[in-house]
Amino acid sequence: MPLVKGGNITADPFVHLADRADLPADGDVLVLAARLLEDPERCLARAGKAGVIWPNNRDVDDLVPHLERLAVVALVFPTFRDGRAYSQARLLRERFAYRGELRATGQVLRDQFVFMLRAGFDAFEVKKQADAEAFAQTVKRYSVFYQPTGDGRLTALHRRMQLRHSESAGL
Repeated sequence: MPLVKGGNITADPFVHLADRADLPADGDVLVLAARLLEDPERCLARAGKAGVIWPNNRDVDDLVPHLERLAVVALVFPTFRDGRAYSQARLLRERFAYRGELRATGQVLRDQFVFMLRAGFDAFEVKKQADAEAFAQTVKRYSVFYQPTGDGRLTALHRRMQLRHSESAGL
């Protein structure tokens, strides 16, 4: 599956581990939520980065104690009509200040891409190469937004206020 990150199509350095697959001693891995919660020390205290695939029907509060040690949180969109992962993303970014990679996985569709960016996602697993190319272009297309959200970008209002402040300060 192509991965779009930072507006570029890139190789995924993380290996997606099956539920009971052996946990390698090193290398970057993505484990399922149940496995992480069952034995967090084994998953997180190994050489290489660790990430988790977090289903949208699990409370992100269960993930909070492990956030500082997770390089990736992959939130799942099981269908395009199910938007619970948007709420999870905003909670992770805004309430819990998660600064690692926040990845959208599952039914990641072109027409929802900008909304995912605004919710705080910064990486996207897509099913088709054509979608990956469209996503990479979309990242570059929009630079100013009116609504504040979890992606950390300044709103149009805040940009105007900064400009007025710097003009009045003679900068």
